[in-house]
Amino acid sequence: MLIKMTFRFLRLTSWRILFKFVFTFCLKGVIAVEKFKSRIRKGIFSPAFVFISITERCNLDCTGCWVTKKSKRPDMSPELLDKIISDFKKQGSRFFGILGGEPLYYPALFEVIEKHPDCYFQILTNGTLITEEAGTIMRRLGNVTPLLSIEGLEKVADERRGGSEVASKSFKGLETCVRNKLVTGVASSICKSNFDSLVNENFLDSLISAGVLYVWFYIYRPAGSSPGRELALDHDQIRRLRKFCVEQRVRKPIAIVDSYWDGDGASLCPAAAGISHHVNCEGYVEPCPVIQYASDRLDVKNDSVRIVSESVFLGRFRSFAAAQGRGCIFLENPAALKSFVLKEGAIPTSGRENQNGELDFSPLPGHDMKGSEIPEKSFIYRFAKKRWFFGFGAYG
Repeated sequence: MLIKMTFRFLRLTSWRILFKFVFTFCLKGVIAVEKFKSRIRKGIFSPAFVFISITERCNLDCTGCWVTKKSKRPDMSPELLDKIISDFKKQGSRFFGILGGEPLYYPALFEVIEKHPDCYFQILTNGTLITEEAGTIMRRLGNVTPLLSIEGLEKVADERRGGSEVASKSFKGLETCVRNKLVTGVASSICKSNFDSLVNENFLDSLISAGVLYVWFYIYRPAGSSPGRELALDHDQIRRLRKFCVEQRVRKPIAIVDSYWDGDGASLCPAAAGISHHVNCEGYVEPCPVIQYASDRLDVKNDSVRIVSESVFLGRFRSFAAAQGRGCIFLENPAALKSFVLKEGAIPTSGRENQNGELDFSPLPGHDMKGSEIPEKSFIYRFAKKRWFFGFGAYG
């Protein structure tokens, strides 16, 4: 299967884009993780991967989105975005996830990316704004992978995303990316309404036929002012999702990504491990996108790496989250999370008036399967998880 996947990458991307992917993302990504491991042995926690929300503007209104609806907060300044990337690049970090809102609303996006040809950028987009011009620019840059969010097909997509014909518009954007020979991915937040239509071989086969090179399945986390908690998966569905990913990884010539289970099938939290954190559009450094609390803020005058590595709040959060268990603290113990952030005096950073009240819900099933873990079948993926993404001692 690895051979078939390799041939797909060779056939569907240009040589220049493939070189950027292998050298800048794969090789430099491995080096970034090794440097991260070296730092934590010295007790220094500074993430290998940084996720940055550059805007809260969006043309959709998705259920469960952590972004404040109709937010009037300004975009992150291009100067701050450039400074964050430059600072983390000095310590060896080379991968940056660019989020929103909808990142393609950000006028200076490609201008900033062009300043950093030695980094690799994943743009998480709904795909509806990907024009031929945007596709051409991404192809010229070469160090960009568009990750298109597909949250359902036809009616389900419209219901989840608050739009009209959203799925068809997203797939049109996907076609543009594939036509421009980009390393194109699809991300799906799996919930009750889209489970049957997305967690199946037919959907994977359709993505393969469309030229998609990787897919990222993750559990729906009901956040924001319209959380839609009734859509959260139950324990059986989470287990079925995990089993599906493990089995299809060795059967289909498409990379199936997850970030919340290690090679043995034990759940893990990237924020608890410290391998990644999130910066919102105002520069606040949060544990992850859905946990919108911070005590530290980046600006163009300070050293981003130092602020993050010396953050008392982030350090205490890592210890707190790991002590609660291996799953997602937001889903599995929101009461403990609320108690923690209040005790720490952390700043609510969502811009919503009743953010603390949003944590007043009953626990929901998360990634932790508690004794019924499903280990990886793929030797390559198991090796990669063990070597570069396995918890790094966060859980003892």
